[in-house]
Amino acid sequence: MRVLGIDPGLRNMGWGIIETEGARIRHVANGTCKSATGELASRLCDLHRQLTAVVERYAPDAAAVEHTFVNKDAAGTLKLGQARGIALLVPAQAGLDVGEYAPNAVKKTVVGVGHAAKSQIDHMVRIHLPGVEIAGPDAADALAIAICHAHHLQSSGRLQAALAKAAS
Repeated sequence: MRVLGIDPGLRNMGWGIIETEGARIRHVANGTCKSATGELASRLCDLHRQLTAVVERYAPDAAAVEHTFVNKDAAGTLKLGQARGIALLVPAQAGLDVGEYAPNAVKKTVVGVGHAAKSQIDHMVRIHLPGVEIAGPDAADALAIAICHAHHLQSSGRLQAALAKAAS
């Protein structure tokens, strides 16, 4: 199964794709969608076009997006929320179910600690995906989101199998 992880951002939207087979994961691709400067609508169009191209090229089976939280700058939070809307819309348009995870849940799954630093996330992504060349911190976060989603999908699959076995 191919899993797309998306780290929403208005300037830089990180994306990462992994493949899972049982407990094994392998890196497929990663990168960053960058929006042009200018009006918000054209920047959102840039992100939509680029992320759509990623989905079309790599044909993921599932996707996950990181939650964003309100910060001190309400206008910045609103703009980030609009970029997050693009991150949710593109995979949904492709017919994918989209998981959503809090940053602390991603960090806990990948690093083992809910308040890990970006450098720790990058390091652990490299351990999970040996030899990976990461396109930047936003792409590293996106790969971590994909790893988190794959882990949760696998865990829920095990739970479903155990429940089915117990019922029979």
